[in-house]
Amino acid sequence: MSSEEKIKDFIRKNYAEVAQKGNKGGCCSGGCCSGAPVSIIQLSKETGYTDEDILSVPLEANMGLGCGNPTALASLKEGERVLDLGSGGGLDCFLASKQVGETGYVIGVDMTPEMVRLARKNAQESGVTNVEFRLGEIEHLPVADSSIDVIISNCVINLSPGKKQVFKEAFRVLKPGGRLSITDVVAIKQIPQNIKQDLGLIAGCIGGAEYIEEIRKMLQDAGFRNIRLEPRANSREIVKSWAPGKNIEDLVASYNIEAIK
Repeated sequence: MSSEEKIKDFIRKNYAEVAQKGNKGGCCSGGCCSGAPVSIIQLSKETGYTDEDILSVPLEANMGLGCGNPTALASLKEGERVLDLGSGGGLDCFLASKQVGETGYVIGVDMTPEMVRLARKNAQESGVTNVEFRLGEIEHLPVADSSIDVIISNCVINLSPGKKQVFKEAFRVLKPGGRLSITDVVAIKQIPQNIKQDLGLIAGCIGGAEYIEEIRKMLQDAGFRNIRLEPRANSREIVKSWAPGKNIEDLVASYNIEAIK
């Protein structure tokens, strides 16, 4: 098994456990990073979700896994086709489905079977019909060329050992003029090798964070333009809560990342 496969296998198993716990404990935003009990509602508000957002989605869709709110960043419009990279329990997909309306459509892709099953269950039980969840890797999207208006993602691309390929795939599936609107964790300083090689910290959205200017270069190389990379105003507070006392907020930050095809 290659090092990339080992990372993916570890992450898949880690998030399978998160899916089985449901909203009783998250990963990036608490639970498996700090080991401390956390309030999902509190975490969601800190990362940019409103009370209306939280109450309008299936309860089990929100597991407190994010570092921002990509649906607020994306300014979605009725009729748009949206793709969520690493859709988890479906939180952002369900929010997007309301914004694009009956004439729009949302596809969530996740590599963890347990997450896909949970998201499909949430969709069925809540009666949402303009959302579909597909099992697949974000480096190899099960989505047709030039078929998507907007790509969203929340604290997921940092987990991928093949980020260049993720952005190439994102570019492939977007329509001309389509836009990328994601929130993710990026490195703002050089991350020590012991952290970069720690599978637990990679799965915890820290060890795999790429340097912000390297993210810009990857987007440019993939063909994107109008690239905007901005730290979230409360980034330090968000990141610090994942591992209190370890000063990881000096190494990584929560960013809003936008670009156009």
